[in-house]
Amino acid sequence: MNHITFGMWGEARARSFLFQKGYKILTSHYRLKIGEIDIIAQDGDIIVFVEVKTRRNDDYGTPAEAVNFRKQRKIKMTALSYLQRFSLQEQPVRFDVIEVYGTGGKQSNIHHIINAFGGT
Repeated sequence: MNHITFGMWGEARARSFLFQKGYKILTSHYRLKIGEIDIIAQDGDIIVFVEVKTRRNDDYGTPAEAVNFRKQRKIKMTALSYLQRFSLQEQPVRFDVIEVYGTGGKQSNIHHIINAFGGT
């Protein structure tokens, strides 16, 4: 399985995880020139912007460690654009990271980091 297919597998696992937790999935793969957001969901009245990181192991650090300041800034700018586009600026927001560990099969281990980094 190549890294693109592996990443898509991880994002599918993350969407399923969120759905099972009662989140409403608003969109996936939201892309603009300034950046992208893997999953945008709603948890009650909170709009949740989710970065998904999929790894086979943590030999090179945890997946969440890859969401550095630069990546966070791009996510925040993209989130702000999304909120403006859909007139949701007054909605509370949160930025989560979901770490998916696995090999691309049926088994996976998911770690959901709620409010992983600060807001806009």
